[in-house]
Amino acid sequence: MKKLVLLSTTAAMLFFSGCATSSSQVRYINHEKAGTSAPVSLGLDYEDINRAAQKLVNSMLKSPYLDRMYRIKMRKEGKPLVLMISDFTNDTTQRLDIDQIVKKIRIALLNSGKFIVTTALRAGGPEDRATMELRKLRKNKEFNQKTIAKQGTVIAPDLSLSGKIIQRTTPLPNGEQRVDYYIQMSLTDVTSGLAFWEGEEVISKAGSSKAAPW
Repeated sequence: MKKLVLLSTTAAMLFFSGCATSSSQVRYINHEKAGTSAPVSLGLDYEDINRAAQKLVNSMLKSPYLDRMYRIKMRKEGKPLVLMISDFTNDTTQRLDIDQIVKKIRIALLNSGKFIVTTALRAGGPEDRATMELRKLRKNKEFNQKTIAKQGTVIAPDLSLSGKIIQRTTPLPNGEQRVDYYIQMSLTDVTSGLAFWEGEEVISKAGSSKAAPW
């Protein structure tokens, strides 16, 4: 019995030791994050997403086409650009919360003062159904009709934001694996269908081939 306990304890120590070694071997490629903490896994973590989102937003706000569109609308209507969220595709092995990623970008764009986001329209259905649900109360005698929004009051978007997160895994000669994540986004003028801005951030990591990239 004592021998069995000893073997079990030894096996557990080896298991956790192996996990720690595997985790410590994970690193960013090309010193992408010099001066910050080492990655905890081969998967995308909070810091990766936060950093990529901020860089994409900064790139978007520097776009001369977007700036021109914003200035024209402000001069004509005195209002910022209206943005709708379109399709975001997760082409990775991770179960990413796309809404969490998009929310970071939305907050940054709203804080820039150049955008407001519509929640009445989104690819796949409205984000907030209240806008349309309240309009179903027209002619309902239980409600004061003066407090119900009139027809033609919902604002259509000027732009749509779409994106995709792609994962590519490549075996390395030293027995490790390299995992590249491509975070891509496009900003489209919904009137013309033309993309006013496109951006891509690449996050590359390397680590043990035994480590799962999630």
